Amino acid sequence: MKLNERSLAFYATCDAPADNAGFLYKKGGRHAAYHRRWFVLRGNMLFYFEDAASREPVGVIILEGCTVELVEAAEEFAFAVRFAGARARTYVLAAESQAAMEGWVKALSRASFDYLRLVVRELERQLAAVRAGGGPAPPRRPRALPPKENGCAVWSSETPAAPSPRPGPEPPPLPPRRRASAPNGPLDSASFAQLHEWYGQEVRALRGQWLRSQAQP
Repeated sequence: MKLNERSLAFYATCDAPADNAGFLYKKGGRHAAYHRRWFVLRGNMLFYFEDAASREPVGVIILEGCTVELVEAAEEFAFAVRFAGARARTYVLAAESQAAMEGWVKALSRASFDYLRLVVRELERQLAAVRAGGGPAPPRRPRALPPKENGCAVWSSETPAAPSPRPGPEPPPLPPRRRASAPNGPLDSASFAQLHEWYGQEVRALRGQWLRSQAQP
């Protein structure tokens, strides 16, 4: 797959909100040393920079087809991004705290089109319930994703057990990324920054709808 370096650099440093950002320790490919890098997650692309002030990324990891799992390493709070294949590279990263590690693993595990496909199905279920006149359907979490299937990113190769119910409303699911026409033309002609801004508007609109539905008696 060919990528335009200038477009990627612009997308990595644009003003649109990132899905996650922060410092991580990245293990070198040929050496055991860890290097502190500034990471920015946008969609299914994980960019890393020399520091937070850099305007050009050192590299990018395309997250489709990967799994994310915890590992034992010299650095504390370590996790790995693995890809299928005998020659595929494994990226070993380490966070600076337990909370940061959990946040990164969760964000990276959701950075795949398979996860978004499940979210689309859930939103379609809720919409069908509303149109049927039954009122807003209670949101539910998507089912556990099958490991290593068409770019799915999960914690490990084991199927997680169903979570125990907790009081209070569930958080809203992530909005879908639709393959539709953009406001000013087809998506094929839009830049990365424009796509991110359009999807961000959809996120804000869906979140507002969900909050209003929760506020109704």
